[in-house]
Amino acid sequence: MREPGLDLAPWWADRGALLRFVADLVAAELTALRHERILPDGWSGALSLDQDLGVDSLELLQLAGALAEALQMQRSGVEDYLLARRTLDGWLDIATAALQHWSEEVTFRTSGSSGEPKRCSHELVLLEQEAAALAALFPRRRRLLLAVPCHHIYGFLFGVLLPRHLGLAPDQVLSVRARLPSQLARHVLPGDLVIGHPHVWQDALGAGAAFPDDVDGASSTAPCPDAVAERAGAAGLRLVQVYGASETGGLGWRASHREPYRLMPYLDRAPDGVDALLRNCPDGRTALLRPQDSLEWQAPDLFMVGPRRDAAVQVGGTNVFPERVRQVLLEHPMVEDAAVRLMRPDEGMRLKAFIVPRAGAGAGEGFTRERFTRELRAWIDTRLAAPERPKAITLGERIPRGALDKPADWSIGPTNG
Repeated sequence: MREPGLDLAPWWADRGALLRFVADLVAAELTALRHERILPDGWSGALSLDQDLGVDSLELLQLAGALAEALQMQRSGVEDYLLARRTLDGWLDIATAALQHWSEEVTFRTSGSSGEPKRCSHELVLLEQEAAALAALFPRRRRLLLAVPCHHIYGFLFGVLLPRHLGLAPDQVLSVRARLPSQLARHVLPGDLVIGHPHVWQDALGAGAAFPDDVDGASSTAPCPDAVAERAGAAGLRLVQVYGASETGGLGWRASHREPYRLMPYLDRAPDGVDALLRNCPDGRTALLRPQDSLEWQAPDLFMVGPRRDAAVQVGGTNVFPERVRQVLLEHPMVEDAAVRLMRPDEGMRLKAFIVPRAGAGAGEGFTRERFTRELRAWIDTRLAAPERPKAITLGERIPRGALDKPADWSIGPTNG
């Protein structure tokens, strides 16, 4: 690991790191535009946007706008040149020119799916401060394996900034996003650090998975189920959970699900009972941060994570709002009422929905519950993004309710998983 305070070359000086950032952003934007998953596996700088990816003029505008926003190219005035270049190498050249002119901030979008994603701009000096703190958690790493995209803040910190603080060469940073997580244990070596999220680790730590000695993992973007963390320990993996958000960056970490999170070293609990944190910036400033969740304090620098303040849940690293999904379901002409919630850990890691069909929904010829569910799923697919779509749909005459007439949980049937 590099010595603290050692000057680092600008992150974009590593052409490979800049390529990962741009390629992941382009792939994510195309995935959203085309409603099909696109992974930048094997993409090189020579990749042509129009000939290899089939990007049309409208898509090009969207992609260029997203990259210009992320790197705040309007400050250098070079963003329009993106429309004249049609290869990733051309875009990397323009990005480099923009960053050489102005690089003080990077803008990330939240993974939220309720309306327009929020733009979150972070000072590069603060991101570097966090990367240095993360490097202290993972000493003596020989390779870094990425199962997350680099254009989100979590992937940027771990996949772009952290390698420099660990002193890793470009060929020591590898993407494993295109590989099956269930085969991950076969590809890791002693000294590796694997960056994933709970879905990755759930699949990677299936029955019988065993990792070599001296392998670290990181998990973030959503709470890691205790059962997954247990399997990590049984598989010989040191799994560090990082808690934070796109709006705040990382706030705390823990190496065991049985322990509370520990504040990052540059953070303090705000005084006078204020539900916020104070960030001690490298230049001596103090910034106020408000976590997305309620924090339950165990000690001045130790906490457990309580309920989200905005009622969002996380599905595959994406913020999803069950009430928003419910409102969409109620727009279906044959749906009388609906309830939506996150599955229990033993059921899965997706949303589930309880649907009350409208009276008369079964009056048509050939109606069956299976047909109703099938047609409802097809309707849902045209209106909700993949993380928002309920994986399990249960039909009934009334929404389950418990004590004090509050909505109650329900078990999903064997055909719903």
